[in-house]
Amino acid sequence: MDASRFESLADATLIRLQAAIEEQAEGDIDAELAAGILTLELESGAKYLINKHGPNLQIWLASPVSGAWHFAWSEDDQAWVSTRGEERLDRLLSGELSQASGHSLNLG
Repeated sequence: MDASRFESLADATLIRLQAAIEEQAEGDIDAELAAGILTLELESGAKYLINKHGPNLQIWLASPVSGAWHFAWSEDDQAWVSTRGEERLDRLLSGELSQASGHSLNLG
């Protein structure tokens, strides 16, 4: 994947995640996207950071629950998949945020 395609896919993903979280979390999760970083803050004060990492063509996630993750685009899955296994970014976030917020979120 070239840098231009990465930027397009990563930007679209961050925008889509922000919109889905704002729509489904009913105001219980503050989602702010600025300069390629999506910050999610829960009412408990827990914060998630999701950002583009251009040099590696990855999206990185810092989770207060499961720690640090790196996701690379999979053409086969048409999704961001963990570099250390089969976990998908949208599914991981859906599960963690649903449990933390009490809302059933589907970010896929």
